[in-house]
Amino acid sequence: MDLNSASTIVLQVLTQATSQDTAVLKPAEEQLKQWETQPGFYSVLLSIFTNHSLDVNVRWLAVLYFKNGIDRYWRRVAPHAISEEEKATLRAGLITNFNEPVNQIATQISVLIAKVARVDCPRQWPELIPTLVESVKVQDDLRQHRALLTFYHVTKTLASKRLAADRKLFYDLTSGIYSFACSLWNHHTDTFLQQVCAGDEAAATNSLERTLLSLKVLRKLTVHGFVEPHWNAEVMGFLHAVFERLKQFLECSRSIRAENMCRDRLEKTIILFTKVLLDFLDQHPFSFTPLIQRSLEFAVSYVFTEAGEGIVFERFIVQCMNLIKMIVKNYAYKPSKNIEDSSPETLEAHKIKTAFFTYPTLMEICRRLVTHYFLLTKEELMMWEEDPEGFTVEETGGDSWKYSLRPCTEVLFIDIFHEYNQTLTPVLLEMVHSLQGSTNVEDTSAVLIKDAVYNAVGLAAYELFDSVDFDQWFKNQLLAELQVSHNRYKPIRRRVIWLIGQWVSVKFKSDLRPVLYEAIRNLLQDQDLVVRIEAATTLKLTVDDFEFRTDQFLPYLESMFTLLFQLLQEVTQCDTKMHVLHVLSCVIERVNMQIRPYVGCLVQYLPLLWKQSEEHNMLRCAILTTLIHLVQGLGADSKNLYPFLLPVIQLSTDVSQPPHVYLLEDGLELWLVTLENSPCLTPELLRIFQNMSALLELSSENLKNCFKIINAYVFLSSSEFLQMYAADLCRSFCELLKDITTEGQVQVLKVVENVLKVNPVIGPQMFQPLLPSVFRGIIEGELDQILGNMIEMWVDRMDNITQPERRKLSALALLSLLPSLNSVIQDKFCGIINISVEALHDVMTEDPETGTYKDCMLMSHFEEPKVTEDEEPPTEQDKRKKMLALKDPVHAVSLQQFIYEKLKAMQELLGEQGFQALMETVDTEIVAQLQEFLQGF
Repeated sequence: MDLNSASTIVLQVLTQATSQDTAVLKPAEEQLKQWETQPGFYSVLLSIFTNHSLDVNVRWLAVLYFKNGIDRYWRRVAPHAISEEEKATLRAGLITNFNEPVNQIATQISVLIAKVARVDCPRQWPELIPTLVESVKVQDDLRQHRALLTFYHVTKTLASKRLAADRKLFYDLTSGIYSFACSLWNHHTDTFLQQVCAGDEAAATNSLERTLLSLKVLRKLTVHGFVEPHWNAEVMGFLHAVFERLKQFLECSRSIRAENMCRDRLEKTIILFTKVLLDFLDQHPFSFTPLIQRSLEFAVSYVFTEAGEGIVFERFIVQCMNLIKMIVKNYAYKPSKNIEDSSPETLEAHKIKTAFFTYPTLMEICRRLVTHYFLLTKEELMMWEEDPEGFTVEETGGDSWKYSLRPCTEVLFIDIFHEYNQTLTPVLLEMVHSLQGSTNVEDTSAVLIKDAVYNAVGLAAYELFDSVDFDQWFKNQLLAELQVSHNRYKPIRRRVIWLIGQWVSVKFKSDLRPVLYEAIRNLLQDQDLVVRIEAATTLKLTVDDFEFRTDQFLPYLESMFTLLFQLLQEVTQCDTKMHVLHVLSCVIERVNMQIRPYVGCLVQYLPLLWKQSEEHNMLRCAILTTLIHLVQGLGADSKNLYPFLLPVIQLSTDVSQPPHVYLLEDGLELWLVTLENSPCLTPELLRIFQNMSALLELSSENLKNCFKIINAYVFLSSSEFLQMYAADLCRSFCELLKDITTEGQVQVLKVVENVLKVNPVIGPQMFQPLLPSVFRGIIEGELDQILGNMIEMWVDRMDNITQPERRKLSALALLSLLPSLNSVIQDKFCGIINISVEALHDVMTEDPETGTYKDCMLMSHFEEPKVTEDEEPPTEQDKRKKMLALKDPVHAVSLQQFIYEKLKAMQELLGEQGFQALMETVDTEIVAQLQEFLQGF
């Protein structure tokens, strides 16, 4: 592509590609796609996006096409790779001028330079770093900023490379520029602080941007540029300087107005300082040891004393707490139980930690966490009143929750309490004892303090196991607090029922559960929605616990289920509906068939909810889970749900429908349990199987469930099913066997086995095309040779078969070849008898009274098993499999009698002399064992 002649036409097409008119846009995009592999195209793009007189949108598009081209065609081994000559020209052009006036385009250019650097620097592009270093020194503000921006993106990209050779190159690069990076950062930082003192906001904003970028560069160099950074004086000097700079910047924040744009950048820079420390601690815990004391002093003073009042902000507090938590929890700082096994570095770090966390310090941190940070804020209380569902979602882990202060304080509390529980347990218990009795509902402060202390006791439940008699506390105090119905007491009602939920699986007597169920039932009728939702959550934790007993819960089942259903209808937010549905699902799962009288209302409501949740796939997943448990609970009666159930399965498992990405896994589970509990095969249920071919083609992690579904159809109605789908299924299996794991092959063979069991007439015809795939390597050669190979392999590998049922089946199969005059079979007679006697040992039991043997695998009739209330009743499929087992030769044919009949027939065929000659090929010990088993015949 000639640069001069092509520029005009490429520019014209790029202009068309920015059009809003699809008739203009689409052809332009197609043309640009064709040019991607043309020599010279990227040189033309470079000339366009570096021409500042052109339209910004056109230049932006040119940069993006250039960046995408680097990803696809820059590497030498890429198809249609850009030539080395053109790449050399492009590299030179990219760093000629750092004068891009548009911020967004400047960022994209910096990113694409970094992408090239990832491949070419330093070997093919040795001049990049020296050019950047020189360019950040210039006095021109724009050029300096753009060069610094590029310097950061290049450093960030090179630091992310993980191969040993690349790491070595980055270490070398860091050692060459670290001093310069430190001085650059110090220069911009000092300039910014001077300008803030002088009140020059505009200049300070510019300098702060350069401070931020130079600090980003230093962060990457410090964290990733050294093998043992603690031996480098400049690195440790920089890290110690971070604390001083942090103090200066925090003080600066006092003088900068909240609405000032500089304030936002200042807070970002303060957070970046903390990220430097956190990243360094994460990557180099032992190099961080000299900084432990100072880090803890700094973080604790700003977060847990008056030093931070008026200057700290939420994200900074979160970062400081993360720093404390990482030091407290750091595995590298924990000595082994046997001190001699610990390294000196670990012991040194542990010594520093122990010296810092004295009793007064720990007590103050604990008290401050509970009585200051755990308190519900005005904003939270207002949200509780105005948007109770939103409040609940935030409290239980909404998207913004994980970035907020509350979860961070709770995690820090848990970690510190776990590490220093012997010291902190008396402190927390003293706080609890000071709050005995009910609290004055008019005293909001006292209510909130009690809420916070109870929160702490719930979070520390496992640590307090030996120190709190929770059963007594529940009976003597907590139960009474749940009965205080005043509106202002609702934080305590909600917190107490949450607290019980935390303790129920830790230490809660089974005898008290009926009392708890009564309390939960009352709270599900509370006037406050948040309290009702919390009560539902605790109910889920209670019924999910391993000590749950159905008999204790049944008296409350009807009322609980009704109240939960009313709550499901009342709540409006997707997340809350999902939560309540999960509670309902859990209840249905635990009580199983006992739910049948009470599900009518839910069954009627779910189709409406499904329709309303068309745009909310996660809510639909929750509905699918509920349906799974409903079908299991209803058993054969679930056929009444088919008008709603089957279209849901159809949509969820149709890979041509976009929602399948979210719904497929649960949809397959629902399909399977529906088949397992189906009393008969309906035309609609049969029709859904049309989805299966595409599912088998996916060969995903869901393949195992697909095979289970196929088997379920075979058990349900093999004739109808195979008549319609045998050919499709055989084709799918043939394709699967070309590229599938051994486990997958076994799954295919299990389907084949089940078909042969259920339908021995259609089965062999259906699977004839599969034989070459299944038996390749065995069925090559003459028939006698094939038969000999197969028997020999079967006999040799009998020890690999461990299930007694399979071993008996193998013996029956080989014995079925007798009687025979075939010389190959007679040659293998000894092996067949050996296997048969081994199988007799597996399946025969001796009657102690008569001294005779009988086959323990024989089944004469089907008995409905007696099920205890904690056991799941048999599904319709279980019954079908049981009936099939009665016809299975393993359970229908006596191995003892079968051997006798086959040997007798062989004797009659060969005559006494011929038969004796054959028996002499068998070991005398085996013959003796055989005779003992056949006594009485």
